[in-house]
Amino acid sequence: MSNAIPAHVPPELVVDFDIFNPPGADTDYFAAWQTLQHADGDGLVWTTANGGHWIATRGAVVRALWADAARLSSEVLAVTPGLGETMRLIPLQQDGAEHKSFRAAVMKGFGGRHIVALEASVTALAEELIADLIRRGTCDFMPDFAEILPVHVFLSMIDVPVTDRAILRPLGAQLTRPDGTMGVVELRDAVDAYLHPYIAARLAQPGDDLLSRIIAEPIEGRAWTLDEAMRMARNILFAGLDTVAAMLGMIAMHLARHPEDQQLLRENPTLIPAAADELMRRYPSASVSRNAVVDVPVGSLTIRAGDIVYLPGVLHNLDPACFDTPERVDFDRKLNPIHHTTFGAGAHRCVGVGLARMEVIAFLRAWLAAMPPFAIDPARPTTMRAGNVGILTSLPLVWQV
Repeated sequence: MSNAIPAHVPPELVVDFDIFNPPGADTDYFAAWQTLQHADGDGLVWTTANGGHWIATRGAVVRALWADAARLSSEVLAVTPGLGETMRLIPLQQDGAEHKSFRAAVMKGFGGRHIVALEASVTALAEELIADLIRRGTCDFMPDFAEILPVHVFLSMIDVPVTDRAILRPLGAQLTRPDGTMGVVELRDAVDAYLHPYIAARLAQPGDDLLSRIIAEPIEGRAWTLDEAMRMARNILFAGLDTVAAMLGMIAMHLARHPEDQQLLRENPTLIPAAADELMRRYPSASVSRNAVVDVPVGSLTIRAGDIVYLPGVLHNLDPACFDTPERVDFDRKLNPIHHTTFGAGAHRCVGVGLARMEVIAFLRAWLAAMPPFAIDPARPTTMRAGNVGILTSLPLVWQV
């Protein structure tokens, strides 16, 4: 797609906004996105960055388009040129009946009983990591905790060596926050080279790991092909390497900035599940891209067939037209997690919701039970990076030993 502005885009809606590098996102990812909340008339702007695409800016529009699988396809995957055609992820890039069949198999792999069975080991790992950190009086929460716990859990679930975290984590970051050092074909080939021996073995002799459970489910009465299993494994691997780490970082940042919330949850641990839901609503960092398969009217505008539209969850969850005082964290909000867009909406809502929620709750319980009151270290910068998943790159914390 060229950078030329299409004739159906009103000139006053054209902005220069790079989703991978919006101004100010290195210090405040959320504020960087909120600059678009009042930049339009019908809930859309057109950016000239990344080949040119729409961005939905009103919460109601973000939510409606995210759920509109009939007119907006997930095939494009992202605004990164060539990424969707190269990755062909299952089930993320599928639509309609095909998506439904493959998603059902993936959902069974993530069944609730499997998540419940994991909780004790997640808690034990969190407690082990905390015990190693607590005597230091300081840490960088991202590399020292957030990038270890969920990735370790995920790699254990798919039964690959947890020591491979060091080589796999950068590949996940290249998908969601590409830095130009690796092309999309190179990224796919690197992931496939890693996954292929494991997937071939699972197809020949399934075990009881997550990938084996998924592959064991027939697709319309037939077995998975190697190509399908590889595309599914790519999807599962990328999803498991980045999103929960980003979420844990945002939540730890909030608690470090709000000692009153730390204290409240320490004194009332029964509030933790509701607090997890509210914190996940307040700090969404995942966004998706969709390509229109037909013309889609939005107010006085039209997303033309072939256009790409970017849907940032942050602009739904932090829209005051969608949530009362959305920037305020309120553990009494009585929030139904399905109503916010941290995990998406509609047919493509994240299949790993139960796992992510369990990990966040386990983290909060273990961290607040063991860790003294903690704060952000004023002597070191807190830094962020934008992308399809926004993330803290450094969160320096301090506490009294």
